[in-house]
Amino acid sequence: MSIEIKVYGTEQLCASCVNLPSAKETAEWLDAALSRKYGAHAIRVDYCDFQQAETEADKYWAERILNEDLWYPLVVISGEIVGEGNPKLKDVCQKLEQLGLQPLEAS
Repeated sequence: MSIEIKVYGTEQLCASCVNLPSAKETAEWLDAALSRKYGAHAIRVDYCDFQQAETEADKYWAERILNEDLWYPLVVISGEIVGEGNPKLKDVCQKLEQLGLQPLEAS
């Protein structure tokens, strides 16, 4: 089982995100943290620049960000918003576990 996590953002930081990591840095951080917790094979974190959205799903989320309905970085798992602006690792993990993903055993 591999779960796709999408992180939407753009190179330019949002005005209220000045002291926060960029969306790309958020995607890299999530990938590293979740790979350690669940194993690299269990998840796939993809960064999507919403100003260059390609798929219909990506265009949907891009439009919502551009219309200022949502803040970025925006984290989406299985079509559900799990975090926006400053996403929390705890919320992402909670969603992954609801989808059946189990943490690796501590050694």
